[in-house]
Amino acid sequence: MAISPFVHLHVHTEFSLLDGAIRINRMLNKARDLEMESAAITDHGNMFGIVQFYDQAVKKGIRPVIGCEVYVAPGNRRERSPSSDGSPNAYHLVLLVMNDQGYKNLSQLVTLGHLEGFYYRPRVDMELLKQHNSGLIALSACLKGNIPHLINRGRIEMAREKAREMAAIFDDRFYLEIQANNLPEQKKINKVLGELSKDLSLPLVATNDCHYLNREDSESHDVLLCIQTGKSVDDEKRLKFSSDEFFFKTAEEMEKDLPEFKEAITNTAQVANRCTFEMKFGEYKFPAFKVPEGQSLDDLLILQARKGFERRILKKNEGNNHFTEEVRTEYKERLEFELKVIIDMGFPGYFLIVADFIEYAHKNDIAVGPGRGSAAGSLVAYCLNITDVEPIRYGLLFERFLNPSRISMPDIDIDFDIHGRDAVIRYVSEKYGRNNVSQIITFGSMKARGVIRDVGRSLNIPLGEVDRIAKLVPEGPGVKLKNAIEEEPELKALEQGENKSFKDLLRISRDLEGLSRHVSTHACGVVISDRSLVEYLPLYKGSKGEIMAQFTMNRIEQLGLIKFDFLGLKTLTVIKEAIRIIRETTGTEISLEDLPLDDEAPYQLCSEGRTTGVFQLESTGMKELERKLKPEVIEDVIALMALYRPGPLGSNMIDDFVNGKHGRSKINYFVPKLEPILKETYGVILYQEQVMKIAQVLSSYSMGEADELRKAVGKKKPELLAKHRTRFIDGAVANGVKVKLARTLFDLIDKFGGYGFNKSHSAAYAMIAYQTAYLKAYYPVQFMTSLLTQDMGNQDKTIKNIAECRAMGIDILPPDVNESQADFSVVNCQIRFGLAAVKNVGIKAVEIMIEERNQHGPYRDLLDFCTRVDGSKVNRRVMEGLIQCGAFDFTGAARSRLFAGLDDALKICGANHDPNQMNMFGSLAFSGDTGGLLELPEMEEWDEKEKLRREKDALGFYITGHPLSGFRDEIEKFSNCLIQDLPTQQDKSAVKVAGIVESIKIKRTRKGDKMASIQLEDLTGSTEIIVFPKLFADVSILLKGEGALLVSGAVEVGDNTAKIIANEIEALESVKLKNVRAVRLTLQQKDVPKNLLEDLRDIVFNYPGDCRLFFTMESSEKKQVTISAHNRFNVSPCGAFFQEVEGLLGYKGVELVL
Repeated sequence: MAISPFVHLHVHTEFSLLDGAIRINRMLNKARDLEMESAAITDHGNMFGIVQFYDQAVKKGIRPVIGCEVYVAPGNRRERSPSSDGSPNAYHLVLLVMNDQGYKNLSQLVTLGHLEGFYYRPRVDMELLKQHNSGLIALSACLKGNIPHLINRGRIEMAREKAREMAAIFDDRFYLEIQANNLPEQKKINKVLGELSKDLSLPLVATNDCHYLNREDSESHDVLLCIQTGKSVDDEKRLKFSSDEFFFKTAEEMEKDLPEFKEAITNTAQVANRCTFEMKFGEYKFPAFKVPEGQSLDDLLILQARKGFERRILKKNEGNNHFTEEVRTEYKERLEFELKVIIDMGFPGYFLIVADFIEYAHKNDIAVGPGRGSAAGSLVAYCLNITDVEPIRYGLLFERFLNPSRISMPDIDIDFDIHGRDAVIRYVSEKYGRNNVSQIITFGSMKARGVIRDVGRSLNIPLGEVDRIAKLVPEGPGVKLKNAIEEEPELKALEQGENKSFKDLLRISRDLEGLSRHVSTHACGVVISDRSLVEYLPLYKGSKGEIMAQFTMNRIEQLGLIKFDFLGLKTLTVIKEAIRIIRETTGTEISLEDLPLDDEAPYQLCSEGRTTGVFQLESTGMKELERKLKPEVIEDVIALMALYRPGPLGSNMIDDFVNGKHGRSKINYFVPKLEPILKETYGVILYQEQVMKIAQVLSSYSMGEADELRKAVGKKKPELLAKHRTRFIDGAVANGVKVKLARTLFDLIDKFGGYGFNKSHSAAYAMIAYQTAYLKAYYPVQFMTSLLTQDMGNQDKTIKNIAECRAMGIDILPPDVNESQADFSVVNCQIRFGLAAVKNVGIKAVEIMIEERNQHGPYRDLLDFCTRVDGSKVNRRVMEGLIQCGAFDFTGAARSRLFAGLDDALKICGANHDPNQMNMFGSLAFSGDTGGLLELPEMEEWDEKEKLRREKDALGFYITGHPLSGFRDEIEKFSNCLIQDLPTQQDKSAVKVAGIVESIKIKRTRKGDKMASIQLEDLTGSTEIIVFPKLFADVSILLKGEGALLVSGAVEVGDNTAKIIANEIEALESVKLKNVRAVRLTLQQKDVPKNLLEDLRDIVFNYPGDCRLFFTMESSEKKQVTISAHNRFNVSPCGAFFQEVEGLLGYKGVELVL
């Protein structure tokens, strides 16, 4: 096989975000097919893809060359201003890694470019290149390189000087780069570079600045640039490559395009040969954990674990008759076994580090979760306070966490309360060195639906058409366009049809699908190193200033760096705050560790499905499952966590479990040996740990082997399953199980084990669920107060929580300047809205109001408040909001009067607040004696509708009532779904939702027709409703009104979101009237006057209709009786009829029968 004399040294992969369109794997395959022994990666200003590139290149037998096309500032990298002569604020320079020192220097340069030199792009400068050039080869780069730029501007001598400067810095490691893109200006530059090469004795190297793999990919790459710049292909002034030559060319194509530069082509292989850097995988780099003098990490782990065992196991079980000597021995043996495995694998430091930052959290009042994932299966973790779930009690397996037969890094994820997470990260940063700790990057990619929308915009296809096509692609993770086109006939027809725009849309979308699109910060990952991270990897500064590693979590693990997951869990904050509120309002101190797990109240709460706000148990589907299962013990809650998932929900597992629990079906354990394993799940294989135990007990698997079986069943790899099938059946038969039954059992494991869930995770999260259920059952007001505070930023959740409080009989009070705190608070077994919830009221204003109240007592009235509070912080707009939401209701004055009198109040205290103005009222205001100074205008209070509207404007929520409160029966009768339940509906299914219009946006289609997007709100949340032109023309008046509506349409379900495409909208009142079967009139008098009956008859005859008429009145025996009127008295149930009747009766005496 002839080795190609050419190597691509300037290549932009997909990690040159929205600029490079080359997928690493495909590029390496092409390099191998072209018999190139080496290839390089040189993305713009970053090293995002180098670990993936290196790993895959080595596996394909290609020598990887690591590099980056850096940006070099024309002057100081810290200078952030445009140049006076219009010259670029950065030039390109290609740097290639030769050795370990070169890798560290490139990491340093790229890091400093992001952290110190960022100005539109991450820039280094000549100063940094002089300091950090060792082990690096430099190429003069493309047309945007400094030397080519000067040549292109005709400044040859300046280019010559710059070349000399670069050669002085890099010595024999600087190359002049010619390119084969066939652009006229490039050809001119190539010629001058050739001359400079001879004059200055600088070597040439040939590249092609590859941005896409093949020539035919140039169109897709052009669209990618449009996506980057937000332009369309029709825009002539957009960023665009001038030719289709920027692809991964063959050696022959390079030679053909650069016939006079053969030496430059052969030099590429020489440059590649100089790059001998080897990336080391799998060597763990543990942070340095300090131990007392004379102790090792092993000694300290053993000491702390045994101390924890004494405290958490032995002392806790003192006096427990069930904790026999035999059980004690089992626990001790398990502890020693785990310690040996951990020490043999070299992981004591890892456990000590985790235990240390958890201890910091506990000491600093930061809530920590009871565990997460498989770590809850470790007794050592429990003894070190890392987890709070006793693993042996719940049958949790250490081997599910750490397999003794295969060394792999333990993975302990930790939940902290959302306010404490950052404090723990700061702690580890200070303990291990700020340069040794960072967060971790992650990349968003172009997913199936999203890429269609991106490409559609760039091709200037009408938005409505693009949206329609995108929605033909199924929702969900892992959906690929190729599969969607095969499975959806309409997509296939579009791809094969006559419409060129649609064909191009799908073709280019398929080309770009899956490419990395943008950078974000991993939600929880933190990497901690034994030395400055820049020695191992480059760093990146995020949009919020956060520093993160440029490699993803998986790539960091490949390098042997140690990552930890610090998760912020809102529920822990809810629990922590609820406990504080309980302590402050009742004096009771709640200890989560001491909560009895056999208390009936939390289980009753779950059994009745009253679990809004309860961790993991609040969805509609979960509530239905709770009501079926009726949990009675903590094991039932653990099972709930595992049952409510797509696998079990789509099988008969739930029915088998529920029927087995309630004795409605016979439980089948297959063989007596399996009863202890399957008893708690009523014969259903629910947990992965059960699969492992079955293999151990029935087929003599070691636990390490059993963990491999568990993985094989989960991954469904045929060759692995076949191997385990034989092993399992042979082992079972050897233990006396019949062949047929052994086969049946393996098939059962294969079927249900694939749905099996990690019991350790279920158990840990069941504890949080139980804790929240306990608090809600015994301290409902305090719990809901905490929940409302934590959900305050989410309008839909707050609406749902307020509705839940009403259902629980808890009064929600409006804000009050004398009683409210910043957040929600408990006042006399009611919940008072916080002042921070009022719109336009900043936290500073809230602090001022509360501080003044605490120092000088409650506010007496509006004028007293205006006088005492700084008007520059609590301005007129804030005051209006406070009045409208009810914060001055304590005065007894109508809100309308307070609102109308605000101007006078501000005028009075405006004079008082000005020390330079004479005060005709003397010092009354300052002494607090303002009585009688402010006369509020005499006027009626706002009606209920106006009052609620202003309340909603001020707070974003209805508190003292809700426009839908009077429609509860109608909502139940005519709608089939609450807004909070829309995301759980089947995509495209028909729904009917009742609600009121919260906001409306009117748009015009390309044809100029009006359509609308409205936010519809019910008692549980809000959702978007799309109203297309035809329907909008019919219902536009309804949408602009304030009445309750019934919307019928198709729900479109996304990732935890939903919207409705409306096909019918009606006023709920009209729907109600259309469905009235009868009208009942209540007559309060015992002896109804004849003239009243005659007047009533006349009104009835004025409104003839089809509804039966009934009268309810009191008989002589003082019993309620109902009398049916003759059919000739049937009426039409309209508003005018009701108004006349009630006007005659003098009270509300009309009731509709639906």
